Amino acid sequence: MINEFFLHLAHYTKELVPVLAIGFLLSGIIHEFIPQEVTEKYFNKKGILPIIYLTILGIILPVCCFGSLPIAVTLRKKGVRLGPILAFLVATPATSISAILVTLKIFGLTYTIYLCLTVIVMGLTIGIIGNFLRYPEVNSSYEGCPMCAEGEHLNHYHHTKKIPQRIISVLSYSFIDLPKEIGIEIIIGLILAAVVASFKPFEILMRKYLVGIYSYIFSLIFGLLMYICSTASVVLVSAFTKIGLNYGASLVMLIAGPVTSWGTILVIKKEFGIKVLIIYLLVISIISLVSGYLYQAFLIPK
Repeated sequence: MINEFFLHLAHYTKELVPVLAIGFLLSGIIHEFIPQEVTEKYFNKKGILPIIYLTILGIILPVCCFGSLPIAVTLRKKGVRLGPILAFLVATPATSISAILVTLKIFGLTYTIYLCLTVIVMGLTIGIIGNFLRYPEVNSSYEGCPMCAEGEHLNHYHHTKKIPQRIISVLSYSFIDLPKEIGIEIIIGLILAAVVASFKPFEILMRKYLVGIYSYIFSLIFGLLMYICSTASVVLVSAFTKIGLNYGASLVMLIAGPVTSWGTILVIKKEFGIKVLIIYLLVISIISLVSGYLYQAFLIPK
């Protein structure tokens, strides 16, 4: 079992390192060259457009759920309505450039497109519902640049226009700040994936008991209780599929896991109230279950 663990760990590491490097670099470029003024110009409007904007931005923005929280609260203080904020909090941790590339590598194009479309539908749904909810005012937020609030970015120069300094800033974020922010979670995800793939009782449990509707319930509960960033969760879910978890249930886990961290839950409860939190979790649970079931029923060859 120990030998199998290290073999699986080496396999996952070798497979993902090149993809992660590309994802981190693209994330640094996006982080550096999307001005904060753009968010303030397009996201303060009424209607569905801000929901669409923030959902799409959340999909490509290179931050995990913890990095999205100060941005979300700051946007709310600047006048953005609850709907777009909830859409942003769903879409941002659910996917990222690196997570999309890793998903494409492991699960293929159809699965990746379906996952992204599901996240978009979920973001739009929670956003539209959120615009009709009442909630308490946000009392405090980070007053500086929200992008700088993600971490200790000592080498960032995105308030200047000097290209060499901005290149340094891109590389600093890509290969220092971002790995520091989610690197531990990625490593934990790789280790858990290797454990799941090499520990035989997991396979017996999965194939014997966690089938049919039980596989979806297991994936939802596991995702709600255990937070792993979107990139790290892909390899863990891949390990579960290799020992018997169906692809529909794996989608449930990939969606519910990253968007329901304890940090997000606590901040939503504090800033917007328990009612908003319950609706937030219900929408995530229902859409993830329905989308997973539909994928397994209609897109998996019988």
